[in-house]
Formats: sequence, structure tokens, C-alpha cells
Amino acid sequence: MDALALEAKGAKSESAAAPAPPKPRPKPPQKAKRIVYFEVEILDVKTREKLLLLDKVEPTATILDIKSLFHKSKNINRCVILLISEGKPLRDEEILQELPVGTTATFYFRDLGAQIAWGTVFLIECIGPLVIYLLFYFRLPLIYAPKYEFTASKHLVVHIACVCHSFHYMKRILETLFVHRFSHGTMPFRNIFKICSYYWCSAAWMAYYINHPLYTPPYYGEKQVKAALGIFLFCQLGSFSIHVALRNLKLPGCKTKKIPYPTKNPFTWIFALVSCPNYTYEMGSWLGFTLMTQCVPVLFFTVVGFIQMTVWAKGKHRSYLKEFKQYPTLRSPILPFIL
Repeated sequence: MDALALEAKGAKSESAAAPAPPKPRPKPPQKAKRIVYFEVEILDVKTREKLLLLDKVEPTATILDIKSLFHKSKNINRCVILLISEGKPLRDEEILQELPVGTTATFYFRDLGAQIAWGTVFLIECIGPLVIYLLFYFRLPLIYAPKYEFTASKHLVVHIACVCHSFHYMKRILETLFVHRFSHGTMPFRNIFKICSYYWCSAAWMAYYINHPLYTPPYYGEKQVKAALGIFLFCQLGSFSIHVALRNLKLPGCKTKKIPYPTKNPFTWIFALVSCPNYTYEMGSWLGFTLMTQCVPVLFFTVVGFIQMTVWAKGKHRSYLKEFKQYPTLRSPILPFIL
């Protein structure tokens, strides 16, 4: 027993005398990463004159940041920045260090001139036809012969057409105010005269003939009017549904693009086949209005509008295909399987 106790005591003393394990050495503090700043030179795209030299621009700066610094220095409200003098404008969200430039970057500046907000353009564009059409509908003086001043048409289709035309532009005004989120903030001010001339003059041309005292109803009468009215209302509901779906796709202030897909709303199911169903429904509305009124100016406006919207739809479709690798291949720009 004594021997065992002594042995245990010896072992205990040996363990007590054993040196403590070395403490781990603290890691040396990491050196802060050295930021490589950029030097940005901005030249006038026409004269090649050096407008500004920005020193110590952070590599994570966006084109929008550079524009902001440029605006502060030169007090220019609207401009585009180009990488190549004859190239396309750089997008605001593009990052400096991701562009094919060295630490000394040269950009070109182009002045866009006076600008106007897209929302304002839409409102002016739509208020004009709304008011102009009503002037002809109520047959104000100097439009038709004096004996027809402030008289009403005897044809029901004329009154239905006025309601449809007014409804269409009132809808567009309300969508501009409460639904649309514009990807581009402004457009050149000079363009408003071209846009408004087209819409306002077209509205006057259509209204003059539809509300004319000698206007004759459609060939198939009431049946044709009812069928056309059904097409018009269906497409107006479809157009509104698409605009709401596109609005929900864009968060306020977010410029990230997403692929639009059908929702629970049946009017959006056309997204499975078409990239720009808002244009499809718009053309359907004007086709219905053309069948309802059976009027050549309306047909002309519909055909020209279809050509223009097809160009826009094809451009949007190409943009989707370029930006999204997994974009649905079954979709067409504006007409399913056709165009």
C-alpha cells in the first residue's frame, strides 16, 4: 500500500512539474489591401477637348458615379459617357474596373441637350388626343358646316367609339401616373414635338371622319360593332394586366432586369409565347377600334402603329436573348409563332 501511494504521489509531482504547452502565437494582422485608384479623363466627343480630369476615382465607381462627379464640375444636367467616340453610350450601372481600360481611363462626353421626363411626355402625348377627339365629337364651331354645330350623331357606333377612344387614353394617363416605372428617366426635349404631332394629328384625322355628319356605320351593322367592342375591351384588360405584371417585375430604384413570366392572371399567360404582349394587346385594341368604326384613317393609324411596335418588340426580344442565356426559345417578339 505504501509503495503504491508513493508511486502515485511521484506521478502526481511529475505531472505537476511538467511544463505547460506553448500558447499559440497570435496571427500577424493582415495587411490592408492596396486600392488601385483610377485616373479618369473626359474628352468632348466632337472637339476632343479635355473637359475634366478626375483623380483618385475608386475602381468600384460606376458610370453614374462618374457622371455625378462630372455634373458637379461642369454643371451639365444630362450627358452620356462613351468608351469609344463612335460607340454606344455606357450604361449607368457599369463598373469602372470591369471596363476594358487601364488605370488611366479616357472617356468621351456627349451633351444630350435639353431633356424632358418620360412620364411628362406620356401625359402630353395622351391628353392631346383625348381632348382633340372630344372637340370633334361635340362638333364645335368651324369644324363642320354651321348647321351641324353642337349636334349629336344619330348613329350609336359614333357614341360607342367616343367612349372607347376616351377610355383608351384615360387608361394610359392613369397607367402613366400610377403603374409605369420608366427604365429611362428622360428623353431629348425636341422629340416631344415629333411624337405629339403624330398622335395629335392622327386623333384629329380619325375624329373628323368618325364624327362627320355624313359618316355611315359599319357594313355588318350592330353585329360588327358588338364583336369589335368585345375585341377592344378584351385587349384593353390584357394591356392593363401586362403593365401591372411588368411593374411588379421592377422594384423602385432597381435597374436589374428580369425575365417576365406568366402569372395567375390569365391575361398574362401570353408571356409563354410572346416577349412583348403589351404591344400585342395594344394592336388588338386598335384592330377592334378599326373594325368598329370601319374608317380608313383608323386603319392607317393601326397599320403604322403595328409597324412601329413590331420594330420595338424585335429590339426588346433581341435584348432579352442577349442578356438571358436561359430565355424561353418558344417566344416570338409580338405575334405568337409568326412575328
